[in-house]
Amino acid sequence: MTSLPLGADGIVARSAVPLSGYTTLRLGGPAAKFVAAGSAEDVAAAVRAADGREEPVLVLGGGSNLVVADEGFDGTVVQVANSGSKIDSLGDGRVVLTVEAGEDWDAVVCRTVEAGLGGLECLSGIPGSVGATPVQNVGAYGIEVSQLLISVDLLDRVAGEIRTLGVEELGLGYRTSVLKGTERAVVLRVRFELADGGMSAPIRYTELARVLGVRQGKQVPVDLARQAVLELRRGKGMVLDTADHDTWSVGSFFTNPIVLKRDLGGVLSRIAARIGADVPVPQYPAGVGATKLSAAWLIERAGFAKGYPGSEGRVALSGKHTLALTNRGTATTEDLLALAREVRDGVQVAFGVELQAEPVLVGCTL
Repeated sequence: MTSLPLGADGIVARSAVPLSGYTTLRLGGPAAKFVAAGSAEDVAAAVRAADGREEPVLVLGGGSNLVVADEGFDGTVVQVANSGSKIDSLGDGRVVLTVEAGEDWDAVVCRTVEAGLGGLECLSGIPGSVGATPVQNVGAYGIEVSQLLISVDLLDRVAGEIRTLGVEELGLGYRTSVLKGTERAVVLRVRFELADGGMSAPIRYTELARVLGVRQGKQVPVDLARQAVLELRRGKGMVLDTADHDTWSVGSFFTNPIVLKRDLGGVLSRIAARIGADVPVPQYPAGVGATKLSAAWLIERAGFAKGYPGSEGRVALSGKHTLALTNRGTATTEDLLALAREVRDGVQVAFGVELQAEPVLVGCTL
C-alpha cells in the first residue's frame, strides 16, 4: 500500500486499500485510491480533485448499504469522515439538530435520546453514517427521515458548488430520493427538527407498540422507545455485532415491493394457489392505487427459510430474519449475489413479484 498525492490541495490518498474493511458485509475488493476526508471542506476538495482528473469516484460512508465487487473499485474512494453536531432552539419545544455527514448514525440517535430530544428514537440501531440517511430516506418502526428532515448541505458535482436543499427539493419516497442512484451530489451535513420534551414521536408500528405495552399513537419516554427498538432489532440480527455472522449484512437486502391495484388481484391469486386462500397476506397502503407487500413474508413463503444456505454455506439468509443476506465469514461478493439472484428469482416464479435490491451495487449487478 502506498501514498499518492491527489493534487495541489495537498490531499493524500492510499492505494490498493481493501474495501472489505469498510463495509458491514466485510466484502469487496481493493480501491485504486482511498482518501479519508475529515472535514466537509476535505470531502468537497477530494471529490473535486478526482472529478477534475475525470476519475470514477465512490463516496463511502458507513458502508452499511454497499455491495462492492470482488474486483474492487478502479477509481478514488472518498471516505466521508467529517464529524460534529450542534443544537439550536426554535422555541415552542422544537430544536434544529445539525449533524456532519460522517457522524455514525446510531451514535447521533443515542445522543439525542440522552438529551431528551424526541423524533429519531425509532431509528435506533441502524448502521451507517448520517449522510446516507436522506439519500435512502431511512426508515424503521413507523418513522422515516422525511418526517424529520429540514435540509441538507451538499456538493453539487455538476456546478462544483456547495448548496443547501430543503426537504421538499429532495423528492423523498419509500427508501429513495432524488439523490439515490445518481452521482450528481455528495451530502456534507444534515438538519433535523426534533422535539425538546423527553417524549418519543407517536408510536405507530404495531410490533413496537406491543413491546412497549401501549396503544398505537401514544408517546413514551424516548429512552424506553430506543431500548425497545434495539431489543427488536437485535432479535432480528439487525444490530452490528462482530461475533454474530447474522449481522454481517447490509440489513434488509430487498425493499418491500409496491404492487399496483391493477396487478394486485393476480398476485393474491398466485399466493392463494401456492399457500391457500385462507392465509392472510400482509398488506399496507402505499399511496393511491398501490399496495405494499412484505418482502420477508414473500421470501419465506417462496421456500427460503431463515438460515437458508448458498454457495456451500459461505453465505446464507440470516437465522433471525429472511431479508438479511449474510457473509458467514469466508464469502465473496459473487457468492452473495448468487444467493440474492436465487431468492429474487424464486419469489418471481412463485408469486409474479419482482424484488428490488435496496443496497448500492458497486461494480456488480443482479
